[in-house]
Amino acid sequence: MNQQKSILAVGSIALDSLITPKGNRENILGGSASYFSISASYFAPVSLVGVVGNDFPKSGIELFESHKIDITNLEIHEGKTFRWSGEYSRDYNARETLSTELGVFENYMPTIQKTYKTHPFVFLGNIQPELQMSVIKQISNSEMIICDTMNLWIDLCLPELKEVLKKIDVFLLNDEEAIQITGEQNLIKASDKLQQFGPKTVVVKQGASGALLSHGNEKIQVPVVPDIDVFDPTGAGDSFAGGFVGHLAKHGTNDLLKAVITGASVASFTVSDFGLDGLLQTDLEQIKKRCKTIEKLL
Repeated sequence: MNQQKSILAVGSIALDSLITPKGNRENILGGSASYFSISASYFAPVSLVGVVGNDFPKSGIELFESHKIDITNLEIHEGKTFRWSGEYSRDYNARETLSTELGVFENYMPTIQKTYKTHPFVFLGNIQPELQMSVIKQISNSEMIICDTMNLWIDLCLPELKEVLKKIDVFLLNDEEAIQITGEQNLIKASDKLQQFGPKTVVVKQGASGALLSHGNEKIQVPVVPDIDVFDPTGAGDSFAGGFVGHLAKHGTNDLLKAVITGASVASFTVSDFGLDGLLQTDLEQIKKRCKTIEKLL
């Protein structure tokens, strides 16, 4: 079944500078909404909600448009675009943030135009819980709300994040964040606790160890694509989310396992090059091929 239901994606749009063991890049397009939207656009129509400064390069806008991403709700404000720089350790197991300049993102409050408030799928990137809740309050008749988060908001805004969790259907987060919220070192127990906060489905991303899908009493460990030469892990989680939600928007919400497999496949292209380059060099057939590789390992 090819339903091609649309996705509303809310998150950060940034200019990143990276240092990894494979090299470095400066002022490349990044941010959760960028990685998610490009990834999801291989499967379904995407409407992007976010903010950039008037220094944002025209090539960034053209890239979104070339993937048929609707940017009606992308605001351009006077000032600087959100910028982040970071350096990865030699084994990629640690990342140090070198600088963060929020720019116009600091005081941003998403405003969704009336005709965009009824998308079947809504993805809330790892922005402040206050902003996530403001989007939830603006939308209506959504089939599924998917939310991501990050350790900063767990530290600073855990009560607000728990309020968001009461309103969503799927919670995506990494293993460290799952442990941080629940205090449970065992990820199966942690996912059970997270479901008690509200979301019916929890997906715990575990980097090179794959992802744990928790839906009801069902727990499935999904591996990654093997033997990927990692260049840059930035945006891997957001790309995973794009593949996951994109699959659900295209094929329906019944096969969560295949959606997780698709997310893992898409993320493998992201880490194999710098920034968005790995995503931009792939296509749906290559994504499907890597999905089959993962399925054989289950």
